[in-house]
Amino acid sequence: MDNSPKCVKCPGVFCYPNIAADEEPSFEGAPRFCPSKTKREIIERSIREYDKPDISEFARLASIQEYECYEHTPDGIRTKIPRIEETIQFAQKNGFRRLGLAFCVGLINEARMVTSIFETKGFGVVSVCCKTGAIPKERIGIKPEQKIPGPGRYESMCSPITQAQILNSENADLAILLGLCVGHDTLFMKYCKIPMTVLAVKDRVTGHNPLAALYLSHSYYGRLILPNRT
Repeated sequence: MDNSPKCVKCPGVFCYPNIAADEEPSFEGAPRFCPSKTKREIIERSIREYDKPDISEFARLASIQEYECYEHTPDGIRTKIPRIEETIQFAQKNGFRRLGLAFCVGLINEARMVTSIFETKGFGVVSVCCKTGAIPKERIGIKPEQKIPGPGRYESMCSPITQAQILNSENADLAILLGLCVGHDTLFMKYCKIPMTVLAVKDRVTGHNPLAALYLSHSYYGRLILPNRT
């Protein structure tokens, strides 16, 4: 019997109950694959990490930041802070002064706007483009016909490892990803040694809003919900 965690298939979201503060959550009716039931040892071990003073404070400030993104009104709870403003506020809460921006060359205009905003708010900003070093794509085994500009053109490889290690060397307080490609962002996360967050991800078709394709998966992007052909 497969009891692997499948939280997306939970019929009730038992870990986020609508109960009073003095009540205890119950997992009695939770499905067999609920990690709140099957992974108690891992949960308890991971929660102990929050006993570390630096982790505890970071998590506390993150939760406060989450709270401050909402406001209570006579008409109910509503949101009020876009992600870039949330990033600024969270960095300020932590006392960060030096931000590191790892961006895609295709979003250089957006990177300039972001940098201007951060600097206006009093942060120092170090920024590293994905093409830094101008290393040819052939270095990682790309064939001439696999280069975006064409086989007869020079094309620099994206090097997220370089971006991560440069920001590590600059002792930035917080690394911020802006528009790195799928896979490249994975390598950046693997090699980044400082706290990091994502401001925006790459989506060339939807204006860097990947969820747009999900919202259209029953219309224009119907191919997403079709099974693969074998």
